[in-house]
Amino acid sequence: MPEIVYDIVLFLHSILRYVIVVAGVGAVALAIRGLLTRAPFTALADRLGFVYATSLHTQLLVGVVLYGFVSPLTQAAFANMGAAMSSSVLRFYAVEHISIMIVAIIVATIGRVFVRRAKDDAAKNRTAAIFYTISFVLLLVSIPWPWNAEGVARPLNPFYMFGE
Repeated sequence: MPEIVYDIVLFLHSILRYVIVVAGVGAVALAIRGLLTRAPFTALADRLGFVYATSLHTQLLVGVVLYGFVSPLTQAAFANMGAAMSSSVLRFYAVEHISIMIVAIIVATIGRVFVRRAKDDAAKNRTAAIFYTISFVLLLVSIPWPWNAEGVARPLNPFYMFGE
């Protein structure tokens, strides 16, 4: 696979990270605020929950393309999984990152369904606060932030791969 394809898919994956973080912060903040103040579950809270869950699913699709087809890291891991497990970088991308992210997506999706089915505003806020917060914490733990270990870390600037 040409390197430019990898760069483009990785760039999309990096850009979507910011959509998810912004929507996640908003969804969690509004849910916790609603829970603590007994405020109504607003249309904005519902919309942010929708954007959070939908952007997670979009990110999963882009991530699957990276994971299975274009990432040299996962290709190297798949070539020798035994050796990959002894490399913190290959293990992170081949196993840890995708596993934790899938759990985060599942938790957010279940939360979204339960929020939609909840009977009153208090139940909606409580459910959103619990599920979106758990999902968001899992997500934050598994993002390859710049302060992560060398080889795992990715710059905050998603344009880094294009020579800025």
